[in-house]
Amino acid sequence: MKYDFDEVQDTISLRSVPAGVHICAIREVREGLSRDGSSRWSMKLEVLDGEHAGHHAAWDSITWSERGVHRVRSVLGVLGFNVQGELEVNPTDLVGKEARVRLVEEVYEDPLLGSRREQLVVPYNGWAKVEADPDSESTGFNQSAPGEPDPF
Repeated sequence: MKYDFDEVQDTISLRSVPAGVHICAIREVREGLSRDGSSRWSMKLEVLDGEHAGHHAAWDSITWSERGVHRVRSVLGVLGFNVQGELEVNPTDLVGKEARVRLVEEVYEDPLLGSRREQLVVPYNGWAKVEADPDSESTGFNQSAPGEPDPF
């Protein structure tokens, strides 16, 4: 067999489920820091229903910074936390919480290495309560931050 591998692109695919809307549970929360030093919680999402039940969906993060706290409030509200007034919450409080999550494909091409990385990400407004109707015009997905365009 003779084959020219110079035409084969080096692709790393981190997708285990298709893009779209899935009911997911948070299975793990890792604490870390964002580039600006703010606290960041990274959440591992697992699909709960359908043929992809039990599969890893994506990682998503909420960042406790002045800029990120609007999304933190929105995501925590979707997860059932009372986000009116003061709230004390720990990363472990999120484990087991469920939501309807929109996953979109993100592709990164590294021109230096010639590699391509494919993964699923949750957009800014990609969280909705489980009971939200995905076929309704009003899907229940949280809204974009003020001044940020809706990616859909």
